[in-house]
Amino acid sequence: MRHLMSPLDFSVEELDKLLDLASDIEANPKKYAHACDGKKLATLFYEPSTRTRLSHEAAMLNLGGSIMGFSSAESSSAAKGESVSDTIRTISCYADICAMRHPKEGAPMVACQHSSIPVINAGDGGHQHPTQTLTDLMTIRSLKGHLGNMTIGLCGDLKFGRTVHSLINALVRYPGMKFVLISPEELRLPGYIRHDVLEKNHVPYEEVVRLEDALPDLDLLYMTRVQKERFFNEEDYVRMKDFYILDAKKMKLAKDDMYVLHPLPRVNEISTEVDDDPRAAYFKQMQYGVYVRMALILTLLEIEV
Repeated sequence: MRHLMSPLDFSVEELDKLLDLASDIEANPKKYAHACDGKKLATLFYEPSTRTRLSHEAAMLNLGGSIMGFSSAESSSAAKGESVSDTIRTISCYADICAMRHPKEGAPMVACQHSSIPVINAGDGGHQHPTQTLTDLMTIRSLKGHLGNMTIGLCGDLKFGRTVHSLINALVRYPGMKFVLISPEELRLPGYIRHDVLEKNHVPYEEVVRLEDALPDLDLLYMTRVQKERFFNEEDYVRMKDFYILDAKKMKLAKDDMYVLHPLPRVNEISTEVDDDPRAAYFKQMQYGVYVRMALILTLLEIEV
């Protein structure tokens, strides 16, 4: 039995196979419409979520399975003090696979150690967000035709952004990658990722403050929001939240084939006027998220179609 805690749980070859399966699902949805008949997915979301929870549920429903779960800690026995390990032991009696989001780093890892069903980490604190990374990889591969040999700008909250941390971990395994880290000093990428991931793997990177300085050289721009829920005080959040706003004027500085990704939700870091730009790929990214989670469910349940 396998779980997904980190993008590194899959080798590059396994990732390619998973993305190939997701692409086949996109092309032939009817072929997979009953692949999970009789199977149940439990979504255990201790934090609010729209896209991640609903895309997991849509994925299972598209495969012919059914869903159950909760959308906040307050609506579960966690509000009574039940531990993650006891919750997952209970859920293992009801479901065939589960997706868990939790505000504490490592909570899904605790769950998988006590689970008798596959556990998907759907985001744990500021640590990892592997299913978003799978979505990002499919989006990049579909838009660019390949993974690797490109310059990617990561902009915004690089300190707390678990999507950024997961994406870097996944992409350093592909050749020819370069990263441009665009953030204010207070939200820089954590030192352990710079040293233990980028430098250890001899992946070139540069850190800049101004988005305008980076745009002309990028093949892909990954925007993130400044996450209010990760800040310890309101004053710091208010000071940081409008630091970067991508608008039509800034997009003129970018290459004609530079795509913009964003894990969403956005607040105001991407102006709505950018939505009509053909290089804006963040809503397409959300659709890819359903296909890749369908492929992940089939893979973890060891179902072949």
